[in-house]
Amino acid sequence: MIRLRRAVLAPGTTELLRSYTDDIRQRATHEERKARAKALWENRRQVRPALLAGLAEMAPGHERCMYCGDSQGTDIDHFEPKSLAPLLTFDWLNHLLACSSCNSIQKGNRFPLAADGSPLLVDPTAEDPLDHLRLVLPVGTYRGLTDRGQACIEVFGLNTRSVLVKGRMDAYLMAQGSIELWRTAMDRGQRDKATEIVRVAWNHPLIDVLVAMFHQSGHPAADALFVGEEETLDLLRDSELRTAFLHYRGLSY
Repeated sequence: MIRLRRAVLAPGTTELLRSYTDDIRQRATHEERKARAKALWENRRQVRPALLAGLAEMAPGHERCMYCGDSQGTDIDHFEPKSLAPLLTFDWLNHLLACSSCNSIQKGNRFPLAADGSPLLVDPTAEDPLDHLRLVLPVGTYRGLTDRGQACIEVFGLNTRSVLVKGRMDAYLMAQGSIELWRTAMDRGQRDKATEIVRVAWNHPLIDVLVAMFHQSGHPAADALFVGEEETLDLLRDSELRTAFLHYRGLSY
């Protein structure tokens, strides 16, 4: 998971979403609101293309899932499930792009809460997942830095889905290769090639690996985090390289 910026919908779409919410709000009980929300969502043809387009614009890589970062995002996920919060069914701030595995198999209606009633899952459009999760780069697994980070690991199977773990390990090698190629291209004066290397690197699946590399290279314990990978750490600390890669995504790690 990486930090994402919420796109702005067209006024017409926003107004239509508001009208659906007003319709649901008119129902007297939670069960009536839930039933009405379900019925309206099943006939969402008027807003679905605009919602998917907005989510695709926000998503990492080429429309990757906002939870696992690996598979193509095909589903409009309700961060807070519509069965629990029917009034948020058409709330743009409650919509995320997810793959069918994360949305239907892993998450479903699961929405764990802390003792104070606040959500334990992390919304990547509202806060930085790196405050709650740390990727152990060489082995491709996550560590929960907080209860919320641990909840994300468990709900989305971030460490138990072997395809994700193996994919992150390969993504780490690919990212190392990308920054090495960028440095070589720049040293040879091939600026256009270097720019293309940056673009392609950020459009790979599992770009949470590349984000984690830059984030951890600036950590006070970076030397320990990259033990045995000193050449990679030196490249990640290269100010020219950091500027080229991070500015492309609007990051400032």
